[in-house]
Amino acid sequence: MPAIRLLPEGLVNRIAAGEVIERPAAAVKELVENALDAGARRISVAMAGGGIERIEVADDGNGMDAAELALAVQRHATSKLPDDDLVRIATLGFRGEALPSIGAAARLSITSRPAEAAHAWSISVEGGAVTAVAPAAGAPGTRAVVRDLFFATPARRKFLKTPRTEADHAETVLRRLALAAPGVAIRLESDGRVIFDLPAQERAARAGALLGADAAAALLVVEGTRGPLRLSGFVAAPSVTRVSAASQALTVNGRPVADPVLKTAIRVAFRPVIPAGRHPVAALWLDLPADELDVNVHPAKAELRFRDAAAVRALVIGAIGKALGGAAGIDVPAPRPALSLASRRGWSNGGARWTGIPLPGMAEAPLPFVAAPSARRAEAGDGGNAPPSDTETVPAAMISPSAPREAPLGAPLGQVGDTYIVSVAADGTLVLVDQHAAHERLTQEALQAQLLDGGVRSQPLLVPAVVDLPAGEAGRLASRAEDLARLGLELEAFGPGAVLVRALPALLGAPDPAPLLRDLAEELAEWDQAGAADPDGSGEGPFGTLRRRLEAAIARLACHGSIRAGRRLLPAEMDALLRQMEATPRAATCSHGRPTFLTFSAADLAALFQRG
Repeated sequence: MPAIRLLPEGLVNRIAAGEVIERPAAAVKELVENALDAGARRISVAMAGGGIERIEVADDGNGMDAAELALAVQRHATSKLPDDDLVRIATLGFRGEALPSIGAAARLSITSRPAEAAHAWSISVEGGAVTAVAPAAGAPGTRAVVRDLFFATPARRKFLKTPRTEADHAETVLRRLALAAPGVAIRLESDGRVIFDLPAQERAARAGALLGADAAAALLVVEGTRGPLRLSGFVAAPSVTRVSAASQALTVNGRPVADPVLKTAIRVAFRPVIPAGRHPVAALWLDLPADELDVNVHPAKAELRFRDAAAVRALVIGAIGKALGGAAGIDVPAPRPALSLASRRGWSNGGARWTGIPLPGMAEAPLPFVAAPSARRAEAGDGGNAPPSDTETVPAAMISPSAPREAPLGAPLGQVGDTYIVSVAADGTLVLVDQHAAHERLTQEALQAQLLDGGVRSQPLLVPAVVDLPAGEAGRLASRAEDLARLGLELEAFGPGAVLVRALPALLGAPDPAPLLRDLAEELAEWDQAGAADPDGSGEGPFGTLRRRLEAAIARLACHGSIRAGRRLLPAEMDALLRQMEATPRAATCSHGRPTFLTFSAADLAALFQRG
């Protein structure tokens, strides 16, 4: 064994630099955080070659004199800890590692000038070698230039991605910093191209500018308090999602973070309203007493430890849930896709049928009533899509005495393709409603309300139904009979490969139970395969797993028990559906996260027809 030896200071600095500066984005983050801590009101960032070749960060902050500049490039020298207290940290930086780490891995030059000084001072660090401080010309504030990143650690440089990829990472970091400090003007330039140049703004304007045009048009306000914790910010409506969580900007006490507790809470809050595999858009600011969290967890300072993580999680889930709980057309804006009619070479009247107000020269089509699936239609084996018989009557709960055009979703005019309800609001907005998706959400919310009220009400079958299933699926359902009874589904084992269904949820009418049971068996199998009491890391434990299982089952029940696409509706039914949507939380999306309605304003329609 070789003898133990002390490593040279230069090597120690390069090793430590790898923990703090792992890629150009990390250098940008540290330099911009220094500028924010220095009280800058405007920060300008310029990069070349993805930041590998060059990074320049200039600010109008407090600046440093010669003595401070000499100390700033020494390890563990900082102005941000007035004492030895690591609990009440009010600045973004505090370790005193950023500048020496950058200087150990690259060529760093800093020019700085306090506002009252006659001139600036400059210093350089190359691969850990520090030059003497010298007088220089420079405006008040600080200008840091990093060249040849990782020239002193070529092994690290080999692991960098392409300049374009590194530039994208740096841009993401700067966007999060810009959202954390909306009162500071921030400019980003990459290879001579201005990426964004933002003035000092209010939070809403900054969020709208950085989260994307689609998200900016669908921002919902998030507000909530829980003891000393305060949450504020914005989330995009469920109709606006991303393929990753990169568009979630989280700020805690002014510090941009990528905290797993907060990310999990956002995911749990959005789980009932967006499709699986998609991620919501959010910009949230959490403020809490400094002694309620520990920021000294990782050199990059992106992770935190909360004293009461459960309270933080509950606050985030509750506040976002409240924001998402608006009724359709009132608090939750509906999406509007970009349409182009130029590619339509012809119009086929077989693809759509108008069943509302007759057009000139056309006879009005009959409008037979269609309610929830009945036992007769289920027995026909049509999956709930066959026309209803003339003997069916309209339930009183589905009839609305009037169709107020002043309502958010307007007055219904008819259907297109027996699938989409067409409505017009008082301001001329055209509304298209997916009748199955909308009724699915209404059914799910009604079932959920019953579950919270002690259990879903069941409707006994006159003749119990026997459903044949694979032995494993039948056994799985029978073993969960008690849980399923809370959903209004009463069943029991009926031999090795069948179950006997005695009752179904009353809200569903009398659908064929076989497809429903097959879906439920698959849902239960997925949870069993997870093999853990807390498979998604939500922190809710076994009760949370049961609750999520019941919610998933409710979503299945709602899908099977909703009005299907292809069903003609009476005007009273269409009106009742719209009015119920306006009064139902989360009615802007279905159980699978898809939109239930689209809106087209008068301006949108004018643009489609190229009217000036």
